[in-house]
Amino acid sequence: MFTKSSKISISHVILFFSTVVTTLLAGAIMQGANILANPATILQGAPFSVTLMLILGTHEFGHYYFAQKHNVDATFPYFIPAPPFLFLIGTFGAFIKIRSVITDRSALLQIGAAGPIAGFVVAIPSLFVGLKLSNVFDKSANFGGITLGDSLLMKAMIWITHPGLNENQDVLLHPIAFAGWIGLLVTMLNLLPVGQLDGGHISYAMFGKKQNYIARLSLIALVFLSFISLNWLIWGLLIFFLMRFTDHPPIGDFNKPLSKRNKLIGYSCLFIFIICFIPAPFKL
Repeated sequence: MFTKSSKISISHVILFFSTVVTTLLAGAIMQGANILANPATILQGAPFSVTLMLILGTHEFGHYYFAQKHNVDATFPYFIPAPPFLFLIGTFGAFIKIRSVITDRSALLQIGAAGPIAGFVVAIPSLFVGLKLSNVFDKSANFGGITLGDSLLMKAMIWITHPGLNENQDVLLHPIAFAGWIGLLVTMLNLLPVGQLDGGHISYAMFGKKQNYIARLSLIALVFLSFISLNWLIWGLLIFFLMRFTDHPPIGDFNKPLSKRNKLIGYSCLFIFIICFIPAPFKL
């Protein structure tokens, strides 16, 4: 059963096109474009912008579709633009707002899991195409910039697309590949089993009040991970803030048990989290 569709507001339109512009700027800057001298060079950012917007949009529309399917009132996605000189990728992501009670645990799990799974499905071919377009370089050549960490999945895909890579070589990511890498990072972060993140909703649907202990253990793990990469300290503080001031959406019938199929969906999300996990995402 589907609810009556939400309306697209002026805010949705303004935020969407603003995010298109900021991600275009981000992609163009990565390509070394001089936008002030030649504004048309902003289009050099299109491969990155289109790919990233597609991944983020698919993620949020995954949530929206299953909210509608379970008769839960939800808004269309709100995209959040970010100035590229403050935030490298030109966006802080996107979100939907749940405006009604979620019917039961199955609905909460499916709505929570649909986003990461949908975004993951789009990020994989994007990353594959981007890696095929990426160049291999010798590590002795100092390109500067940021070194990106590798997940198990990223390592496997580099091995598939560049099988002859040796230990003295690395891959200089094409903008499409970088957008795909960001997509996997966003998927992994969203699947952390804490707070209002998708992983928090999935964990709460599967384990109920035990999810509080899982969330606390996850935060402790982030503290230890911060010794490997300060990225985790920043994200951990943000997540801690969200845990203190937000809660799970209300559920109508929490006592209705999950089916084996829904439990499989939940554990599939855990598998996706593991293969996308990056111990040190960014290295200067």
